[in-house]
Amino acid sequence: MYYSCISILALILHFIINRDAIRKRNALSANGEAAIKEAIRYRYFLIAVTCFYISDIAWGILHEHHDINALYPILYSDGVLYFLFMLLTMMTWTRYVVAYLNKRRRRSRALLYAVWTMFTLGIICLMVNRFYPFIFSFNENHEYVAEPGRYILFLLQIILYMITSSYMLYIASKSTGQERIRYSAVGLTSLVMELFLIFQIITPKFPFHAMGLIIGTCVIHSFVEEGERKEKEIYDNIARSLAEDYEAMYYIDIETGAYREFSASDEYASMNVPMTGRDFYAETRENAVRYAHPDDREFAESLYYKETMLENLKGKKSYSYKYRIMVGDEPRYFRFTVMRAADDRHFVLYEKDVDEEITAESVRRESQKKNITFSRIAESLASNYDVIYYINADDAGYVGYGSNNIYGELEVRKSGDDFYEDARKDIPPIVHKEDRDKVVDFLNRDHVISALESRKRHSLDYRLVVNGKTQYVRMTVRKTSDGGHYIIGVENIDAEVRKEKEVLRALNTEKELARRDELTGIKNKTAYMELEQSVQANMDKGIDYLPFAIVVCDANNLKQINDNDGHVAGDEYIKASAKLLCDIFDHSPVFRVGGDEFVVFLRGGDYSDRSELMETLQSQVRENQKKDSGPILAAGMAEYDPETDNLVSEIFDRADKAMYEDKQDLKGGR
Repeated sequence: MYYSCISILALILHFIINRDAIRKRNALSANGEAAIKEAIRYRYFLIAVTCFYISDIAWGILHEHHDINALYPILYSDGVLYFLFMLLTMMTWTRYVVAYLNKRRRRSRALLYAVWTMFTLGIICLMVNRFYPFIFSFNENHEYVAEPGRYILFLLQIILYMITSSYMLYIASKSTGQERIRYSAVGLTSLVMELFLIFQIITPKFPFHAMGLIIGTCVIHSFVEEGERKEKEIYDNIARSLAEDYEAMYYIDIETGAYREFSASDEYASMNVPMTGRDFYAETRENAVRYAHPDDREFAESLYYKETMLENLKGKKSYSYKYRIMVGDEPRYFRFTVMRAADDRHFVLYEKDVDEEITAESVRRESQKKNITFSRIAESLASNYDVIYYINADDAGYVGYGSNNIYGELEVRKSGDDFYEDARKDIPPIVHKEDRDKVVDFLNRDHVISALESRKRHSLDYRLVVNGKTQYVRMTVRKTSDGGHYIIGVENIDAEVRKEKEVLRALNTEKELARRDELTGIKNKTAYMELEQSVQANMDKGIDYLPFAIVVCDANNLKQINDNDGHVAGDEYIKASAKLLCDIFDHSPVFRVGGDEFVVFLRGGDYSDRSELMETLQSQVRENQKKDSGPILAAGMAEYDPETDNLVSEIFDRADKAMYEDKQDLKGGR
């Protein structure tokens, strides 16, 4: 009876520590599809463990009374269930491990294939055992007999647990902080179940496997489930504290739309908007139709599509919009701000009742349009601009003034409630298409605020298209002396920029000439050193640099030609050598790095065809040697191996060594 008592105690402890997980509470509170899948699969594992405990308890009771003939069919069936639930715990545990890894973006599908294979084989073995007992059987006295197949079945499970524990402990060694503790806990749980399965093989009459399962679930509960629950409570408390200034704040899974509301005012809560949900996009569109002001419903509904929200966040950290919501029978303005969470997989949306601010601001803005003085602008600007915007730092309300150069005489030309939103709409028709994105980023509200925290002004040069012609302008943003407004000025710098471009063009021409070999017209040693430094910098940064190879060449007999035929003939020989290399490697840069030394940097199509190109070069050289006409070039090639190469010079040295071997072959007539 002691056998069943141990499993009964394990079952009781199992229900005490895992009651919430078994009753779906963990799954329901999980955020994100991956987290939900992980919680559900852990619940399946716990259910499988529960079934195993029950079958183990029944085994202990039934086997103690095996001499009762009427109980034999039940005893045999429970033996089958014992092994079935043992296999089921192995499968559900492995599926939980895979889901746990996938939640942290680590793929391990091989484990799934392995466990399904083992589970299927185990089921087949149990079915065959009914007719050909090789896992377990009973003697004439109905006493349990362990057959050889039992040990094979146990061994397969031990191997899988060993692989799982090793893999998880390896990942833990590469992790830090709480994540390292959790990976270690999962790995150690697999190790515990592996060890207790070994004990079960050695001592089949003691419930070691049940003990291993309860120890493992206790470890997971203490270090994984409880740790994540406490961490989530901390994050929730932080989020609620940060959300106190808003009517509501939502945390939304971008892909699935699952969401949670962290905080809501009493007034907003009276509208009975759900606190959690599975599809933020569809549910919020329904709420927009139900609660938005009739004149704003179409606009509000159009905002809550995943594609729309992602498009509005392109190139910026956040964006905002306003519309009216019917609270009771009263329409009130709400401002909504959307931003990406740090994990790049969630939206954070927070809303604030700004009706009183808008009402007060509309009165102030009308007065501002009529009474604003140019002295405030003058104290913040150091020069004249073609257009000037005066923007409220708090709510983005603005007034625009145009001057006589591009836009006409200085006068109030435009005003509005949201400078940043209006600017985003006005940019496409007038800004050059290649500069639109950087102007949109520059006029992002968060960017303006952060840029002026550490400096007095911030500028951007870009191009306008005026009457079909491109014109360079400079936009400068400053803060007024009272700190409550921004002033953005746009000035024409077309003549200045074009003059700078002419100077730069002349300078680039001089630099290009400095990188050319005067005799052959190909690139010189300076150009090669710059290329080598650039490639080395990418390798040092750990960038997976493009595949490339280096070919080192040396022109044979140059000294003999100079001595016998003169330096003019030697120069012609060098030119012919350079032309031969350029003709063969016509898609790769060729460098002259010494008197008779050349280097070719193979990439792209030439790299793919490197063997054929080297064969073409060597065939041509042998033909020239046979005819005693044309350049004789010794050549060697070496390829970049990202697994072993750390220095470009190492690749060059291998190519140089191969070149010298080819040079000896040429001298020997081979």
